[in-house]
Amino acid sequence: MGSTGTVLRELRGAQKSAKGVSLYSRYVNRPAGRVLAAGAYRAGLSPNQVTLTSAVFTFGGLAAVALVEPSWTLAVLVYAALVVGFAFDSADGQLARLTGRGGPDGEWLDHVVDCGKMVLLHTAVLISFYRFGELPSTAWLLLPLGFQLAAVVTFCAGLLREQLGKAAANARGPSWAVPAAPASPVRAVALLPADYGIFCLVFLLLGAPGAFRAGYAVLAVVHTLFLAAFLAKWFKELKALRAD
Repeated sequence: MGSTGTVLRELRGAQKSAKGVSLYSRYVNRPAGRVLAAGAYRAGLSPNQVTLTSAVFTFGGLAAVALVEPSWTLAVLVYAALVVGFAFDSADGQLARLTGRGGPDGEWLDHVVDCGKMVLLHTAVLISFYRFGELPSTAWLLLPLGFQLAAVVTFCAGLLREQLGKAAANARGPSWAVPAAPASPVRAVALLPADYGIFCLVFLLLGAPGAFRAGYAVLAVVHTLFLAAFLAKWFKELKALRAD
């Protein structure tokens, strides 16, 4: 094994494209994941083990949201667990590219964990609202369900867009592929509200239930608007791949 500095330099050269990535993922989460990937490499961990480590942090934090009465201490602990879990989620792919040990099993496991995270996240908020929220109206219980719907549809539609685009390009040749948008700084800023790392910030408000509800509601509206924009964009791109 090389030194940690050598591993970090190699990881910098094994990064995904910055196209379509928000500023948080590009300048915070990916660099944090790079450090964790270097540590995992030195420890002899596999990419799948790093994925499972991500799941432990993320699911542990979300279980605490559902089971523990909100407080400022809980807010900090949950935020830390989610952010570390997100960084490990970046580290597994970086480690896979560095070691060449990635494969369909790892990609499948990563997507399963991501899907479970998405469902559990909003389920945990729903349970917390019901158990500890002292809600002004029971209608608030519908909010996590709506947010969950938007998140799951965005995840599944985006995954299908990627796979169907690849299938069409493979069947008809690379010239049929839709070119990716350039790495625009404006786009990187615009995508910040939809970034999971930014979403995690709302859990720092758990100590003030009213503020948490308001922040969560604002994010639900923002993510729903992003879903509408993404669906229109992806449908247009896939329609362009149809043969004449």
